[in-house]
Order: sequence, then C-alpha cells, then structure tokens
Amino acid sequence: MDRKQLTKAMKAARGLQRAELVIKNANVINVFSEEIRRQDIAIEDGVIVGTGVYHGEREIDLKGMYVMPGFIDSHLHLESTLVTPSELIHQAVKCGTTTFIVDPHESANVSGTDGIDYILEQTEQVPANVYVMMPSCVPATGVDDNGCCLTAEKMSEYHGHKRILGLGEVMDYRSVVEGKPEMLEKLELFRDKVLDGHAPFLSPGDLSAYSLAGIGTDHECVDYEYAMEEIRNGMYVLIREGSAARNLQALVTGIVKHQTDTGHFCFCTDDKHIEDILREGHISHNVREAIRLGIPPVKAIRMATLQAAECYHLRHLGAVAPGYQADLIVVSDLEQMKVERVFYKGQDVEEDQNLSPAVCADKLKHTVHVKPLCEKDLWMHCTGRRQPVIRMVGKEILTREEWAVLPGGIFFEPDETCNKVAVIERHKATGKIGKAAVVGYGIHGGAIASSVSHDSHNLVVIGDNDRDIIALSFLALPVLPEIRILPRGLYRVEDGSFYREDEEQ
Repeated sequence: MDRKQLTKAMKAARGLQRAELVIKNANVINVFSEEIRRQDIAIEDGVIVGTGVYHGEREIDLKGMYVMPGFIDSHLHLESTLVTPSELIHQAVKCGTTTFIVDPHESANVSGTDGIDYILEQTEQVPANVYVMMPSCVPATGVDDNGCCLTAEKMSEYHGHKRILGLGEVMDYRSVVEGKPEMLEKLELFRDKVLDGHAPFLSPGDLSAYSLAGIGTDHECVDYEYAMEEIRNGMYVLIREGSAARNLQALVTGIVKHQTDTGHFCFCTDDKHIEDILREGHISHNVREAIRLGIPPVKAIRMATLQAAECYHLRHLGAVAPGYQADLIVVSDLEQMKVERVFYKGQDVEEDQNLSPAVCADKLKHTVHVKPLCEKDLWMHCTGRRQPVIRMVGKEILTREEWAVLPGGIFFEPDETCNKVAVIERHKATGKIGKAAVVGYGIHGGAIASSVSHDSHNLVVIGDNDRDIIALSFLALPVLPEIRILPRGLYRVEDGSFYREDEEQ
C-alpha cells in the first residue's frame, strides 16, 4: 500500500469508515493463537485490515461458516498435472489452494530456459499466487541424457525476478556434500533466497553437510524417523501426498503417536495428476487426511498456510489478520474440509472462469527425437545364473533390487511375470538405450510407453515382448520410416525390425 491507501485502510481498521468489503459472522481460524472466534473480516484493496465487528460498503454474511487462509502448495511440478498451467490453477483454486510454489524442473530438462519462461508466462495472470523455484539439476543426474544444461551463469538472469523465490529441489546431493564447484556456484547464487532440497536416505553426516550448505526443505521423506532427522537439522519437511508418492499417512501417524510439534511441517503435492485433484482435492486433501489421522484441525490448517508462508518468506500470506492478503477459504465443516467459496485478494473466485486458450510456442513442441531401433538393440544376455532385476513397490515411487534367473536362452525374453523396460534417449536421437528386467509391473500381451518420465524425460517403454516394445518406440518418431504390410497384422520396418498393429490401416 502507498501512504494514501494505508491512511484509508487504517480508518477502516479503526471503524471510522466503512470498509470496501466485510465478511460477516464468520468462525475465523486464527493460525497465530490457534483459536476459532466468531468475527467479521474487513477488507480494503485486497488486504485484510481488521477482524472484529465491522460494517462495509459491501457485506457477505457467512452465518457461522468457517474462514481460514488460502492453502499453500509448498512444492509442485505443474507439468505433472498433465494439463496446462491455467487449467491446473483453475481447478486447484476451487479446492482452496491460492498459492503455488512451482518447480519447472521437468520443462527445463526438456526445453531449458524456454520451458521456465513458458511456466512464468502462463501463470502471470491467473487468480492465484504462483511463485517459481529455479531448477537446480538440469541435467538431473550425470548418468542420464536430457535436453539442456542449466548453469549458474544462465540462472543469474532470473535471480532478481519478482516471482522466483530461490533454488529448486537439489537432487544431486552428492555434488552438494562433496563440494562440487558447479553446484556450489548455484547455491551461492541463491544464498539470499530459499534453497529447496531432495534428500532421501542420506547418512547422518551427509545430511548434516547438506543442511550446512543452506538447503532448508525436503519433500522426499517416506517415514517418520527420517523426517525427524531432518527436523533436528533445522529443515522444513514438506509432507507429500501426490498421485504416485503418498507419504502423508506414514509421517502424520508418527507425528500423532509421538505428539511431535508440527511447527516445521508443511504440505505439498509434488506430482499429482488432474484426475486425482478432481476426485479428492488438492492441498485440501492433505489437510483432511491429516485431521482424520489425528492432527487437530487448526494445527493442520496452520501447516497448510502460515508455516508454508514462513518457510518461503511470504510475509503477506498465510493468515487472517491485519496486513495479510485477503486470500480466504470458506468451509462448512472443518473435518470434511468441504470448500464452499474461495477469495483471492478479496475477490470471490468464480466457479466457472473464462479460461483463455494457452498459447504454446512452436519451439516447445516436437521435442521427441528418437533414433529407429531394431530387436537387436533390446537384446540382454542371459547368463543362466541369477541376475539383477528391478522390483516394483506397490503405491510407491520406490523400487528394489532383486536377483533372479531371467527367462530365455541366450537373450532375455520378457513375459508377463518378468517384463522388460527400455529407456530410449529422446532429445537428440543418439540411439542410446538402457535395458533392464522388471518384476511386479505385470503387463500382459503388449507394451506401454511414456515420454513423461522424471527427471530427464527420455522415452520409457515396458512390455512382455520385444516386438511391441519396438512398435511403441517407432510411434515416438516424428516421421515413421517406410513400412509394408505383412500377414497376421505384422509390419516390417525397412531396417529389419517388426511391430504389430491390431487393426489394418
């Protein structure tokens, strides 16, 4: 506020003049005192000027419904929702999330700074607070190929951007704890801002070094014991509940059992698909589940609001109090967390917003470039002895190493019990391919492929036979090579490999 606006707002706060908007008869959640009090909320220029008894030029009577600050998603990848940024914001705001801490790590690993610019541009005019963390690991690891390389020098152009809060999740923890110069340059560049972590299963010494480097958050905790090690090191733990990684129950159960102070815990979704958001909610789901598992409602709300705001130095967000932005959620029941209305900067967010079509630049399209493969490229030698295989873990993003005798003679022949996975480089058509045996996936009679594969987004194909794996790799080609039809729906590609089609073309 400028001086004139502040003078006017203070008069409204003192009751000397009517506020622009007053929300009356609300059960207000105070995240500072952890009280619930029946009050009015006075709003001027999108900012709360007071709570108590007020009269406004415009009044909304809530008749005892609960009002709390808008929820904050402490860490998410917009790309993982599988819809445009504006569509995700539209749906998540209806669930009560009014602030998003976005890490465009996936876009950057495919398209570099063009991908980061796209996220910034697409979230400039949405009815929510969208902040961005500068991706720290592009490429994500030294053993994978991606589309771009993002150095500290390139990042420096974004350092002063008003919506960039700091450095995104530092996945390459080895480079941190070993003091690699390239990583230290990035940490030093954002030393005055927030440094996000990605630190599963670090040893006590490595975790101490990681925290010493200034990294203050982590969303990769899968159990209570490790979360407490991070809390003891002064870090914030962002309790993740997404589509694949669901860690909330394990962490909250531990918090409740041990009566742990929740002051350094927040909530995030990380990677959550749009269908899951539509079915169960966004951060509202995290809060609801935390309450169901035994965290008092006001404490759960505090974790989703004020604590996240404090973690990311957003001093104008996260509370229903004077000077805070009027981002508010109205709910009829605290335990069910059923969102009835949402306000952003004091404006009632309409249920049906007119969304402008998202314009995507051509340079962000056509990014899949795969070198044609033949069946020989998928050969894996069978030793006749036990070999390492990947074991899928149900309802988790974790996998385990196991040992088994692979089916087949000289070469591993996948089947419905032991599938084959191939990771095919898709950025520069180098022809690089990694292969492994997988148990626990259970695909039968075909293959499945995706170029959405964190974190380098190469083409991942898994199936129970090599021909269908090859078929899907060809579907990723910008232009299919010349093919000719063979009997029984088999098609021969001119380099000698095969793929099958169920229908004639």
